[in-house]
Amino acid sequence: MERNAIVVVSGLPRSGTSMMMKMLEAGGLGVLTDDIRTADQDNPKGYYEFERVKQIETDQAWLPEAQGKAVKMIAALLKHLPTSYRYKIVFMRRDMSEILASQKQMLVHRGEPSSQVSDDRMSDLFEKHLTLVESWLDRQPNMDVLYVHYRDVLDTPAEQAQRINRFLGGALDEAQMATVVDPQLHRQKA
Repeated sequence: MERNAIVVVSGLPRSGTSMMMKMLEAGGLGVLTDDIRTADQDNPKGYYEFERVKQIETDQAWLPEAQGKAVKMIAALLKHLPTSYRYKIVFMRRDMSEILASQKQMLVHRGEPSSQVSDDRMSDLFEKHLTLVESWLDRQPNMDVLYVHYRDVLDTPAEQAQRINRFLGGALDEAQMATVVDPQLHRQKA
């Protein structure tokens, strides 16, 4: 991997981004997190978040610290990444029915309303959003993107670890990356 590139793990919420961050960390890549959001029943191995990411539109002072590391960012925020950096984006995909079920379960656990928008409407909104984001990513000369499907990681962790490692330059420990994949955490299945 280019020494100054920033690895961004992205996708829709509940698409497997925390699992991917854990894989990258296990493989030997530094991760930029702040541990403010701690593990819970929805993400028992941690969220791997860095709160300042949410302010990327107005706060980019942390980006130099992210160089050579991985940071997690929802797809909607990618458009705010400045063009002055090089990015290697690992973009997580997951079956929409599983994303919606996982999101609903998380809201239930938090005691928040989970049915304000129908699944069909939410699925339509998410699909349109993904189409726009992926089209935009295709046009960014400073961003290389690897699309990784959540189910593929669960089914063939060693193979996916190899793909990811190759994309990131080949310096990660693929065996360690594969060992952190926990199929028991795949609770919402399509």
